[in-house]
Amino acid sequence: MSDLLEIAVVIPTFNERANVPTLIARLDAALAGRRWEAIVVDDDSPDGTADAARELGRADPRVRVIQRFGRRGLSSACIEGMCATAAPVVAVIDGDLQHDETLLPAMLDLLQRDEALDLVVGSRFVDGGGTGEWDRDRVAKSALATRLSRRVLKGDLSDPMSGFFAIRTIHARRLAPELSAIGFKILLDLMTTSAEPLRFAELPYTFRVRTEGESKLDHVVAMEYLIALYDRMFGHLVPVRFAMFSGIGVMGVGVHMSVLGLAMLAGADFIAAQLLGALAAMTFNFVLNNTLTYRDRRLKGWRQLLDGWVSFCAVCSVGLVANVGIAAFVHDARSGGIAASALIGVLVGAVWNYALSSRFVWGRY
Repeated sequence: MSDLLEIAVVIPTFNERANVPTLIARLDAALAGRRWEAIVVDDDSPDGTADAARELGRADPRVRVIQRFGRRGLSSACIEGMCATAAPVVAVIDGDLQHDETLLPAMLDLLQRDEALDLVVGSRFVDGGGTGEWDRDRVAKSALATRLSRRVLKGDLSDPMSGFFAIRTIHARRLAPELSAIGFKILLDLMTTSAEPLRFAELPYTFRVRTEGESKLDHVVAMEYLIALYDRMFGHLVPVRFAMFSGIGVMGVGVHMSVLGLAMLAGADFIAAQLLGALAAMTFNFVLNNTLTYRDRRLKGWRQLLDGWVSFCAVCSVGLVANVGIAAFVHDARSGGIAASALIGVLVGAVWNYALSSRFVWGRY
């Protein structure tokens, strides 16, 4: 029998120390007789997930670890893992034991047997599959997300939100440079990026209940999903980060005006109230951009946050000067056009703030 590697299983992790040993043991049982390796891609988990995986790798060379620093995100972790193997087939499976690893041999068999297939997806929504113990609210949210996904998909996939699939590595590497790497839905990213529709099959499985660790499903993850859909629909027109940065900036205007009005009602003079409004708006924008726009490289710890806030305020202050200066120049040059001049000033200020914030606030760590 050939000793050539058949399949790599990429396991993106964050705080899954308790689950990784169990998952590796289950992979060993499920893939008995197959040539496989596991690539644990860990986003520098504070619980020591990477160290636990390295301990396994000392005893089993089939277990490899990529520990990432300064960046986070399931999709980008999957991309790094998929590009780090020589295996002809690469599978993605969550590290929380909710996917059914016993399906992996069937996925591999399908790809080895049918050269026309590019991808095999583990589906909760074909006959024989199921969502396990999900409540009605989660089922409804998943159904809505699936309907939205199908608007950008190149194929009638029943479970585009699945995070459990196997793909020919040649396609993963080919598509990697063009993937958005946004959010948690790498399958959606792969299928919508490919110029030619990926040929796929679906196999049923039942989603399991997490028994160890905390769920990563939260409001930020839902927001990232919507962001990923936007990127696929409109990202070629307006880059998603700039759209988010600008949208948060618009909300910041509302914060500014609210604080300004409250301060003046409290008896502050206009200059003091304006300063308070500006500081409140910049702080609001900094926090939301750190949480959403730059989630994959967000600042953590009071030193980074304080340094980032000061840098962000400095960048925005200079951006305000550029905004006013450009608007005044355009207005004087055109001898009118107040609205157009102001709009050009706002646009220049937004581009300035975005470019310098990306480089000097969230690009230094």
